Amino acid sequence: MNGYNTRDRKNTLIAGSRRRNRVVLLAAALGLTTTIVASPPAPGSAKIVSTPSASIKHHWFQVGRASWYGGRFQGHRTATGERFDMNALTCAHRTLPLGSWVRVTNLHNQKTTFLRVNDRGPVAGNLIMDLSYAAAKKLGIQGLGKVKVEAVNPGDVQMSQALVASLPEMPPLSSPTIIVR
Repeated sequence: MNGYNTRDRKNTLIAGSRRRNRVVLLAAALGLTTTIVASPPAPGSAKIVSTPSASIKHHWFQVGRASWYGGRFQGHRTATGERFDMNALTCAHRTLPLGSWVRVTNLHNQKTTFLRVNDRGPVAGNLIMDLSYAAAKKLGIQGLGKVKVEAVNPGDVQMSQALVASLPEMPPLSSPTIIVR
């Protein structure tokens, strides 16, 4: 005997053949499905209205307690590398992308403002956000406050327009002086 079992070889060939058949059937089914989905509707049939995925809004928000930090940290480096300015409208959050914008609402008095995330924190585990002194003052928070934090999604036109409207007005660019000789 040569150590080669013809029965095992036959079973292996049958199993391989079945596997190939399944793959071919699966590929055919996927191809058929793609053809059905991609084919245009027949004349006189009902029109299918689809909503583009860009118009579907994912609105992230978080509700919890916030504190503020100020003078003791003035001038210290933040997580973005910039120096902390207690008089700027900024905040610290544990997970939101650095440089992103959020709308923060004080749930006690409904005052709201837009803040830029420029640091990581808060350190205390029961807080969701640290506000700069200026942000806390604008929101009317002394010590701790219950807030709602909403991420500004670039696809949300209304919130983006509100953010732009809340930014301080920039002085007009002075036109360069042209000297004609």
